[in-house]
Amino acid sequence: MRDDIKINDRAAAIQEELIKKLETIYDPEVELDVYNLGLIYEINLDETGHCKIVMTFTDTACDCTETVPIEIVESLKQIEGIETVSVEVTWSPAWKITRISRFGRIALRISPR
Repeated sequence: MRDDIKINDRAAAIQEELIKKLETIYDPEVELDVYNLGLIYEINLDETGHCKIVMTFTDTACDCTETVPIEIVESLKQIEGIETVSVEVTWSPAWKITRISRFGRIALRISPR
């Protein structure tokens, strides 16, 4: 899991599955997945199987602010142990290009440093 994502212990136990699912959900404007783009700020999984995602977008005018959260909910509910999912969109702190992972930088042809 990325160092810049706050994750609780219960979610950390299934982090590989979470990453796989999040890497399948793309921001259509940037053509990079939400995980490597750095849109995910926080992942919490509670004892009832509720997974809460706190995320942002690259811009407040992003056209996918309604569709991406729905895709996240549908995708994460497929993971064993996750019963429900909620997505909270926040604009603070604002997304910065420095949140893009090394893989994402290479995919977008941005310097990987």
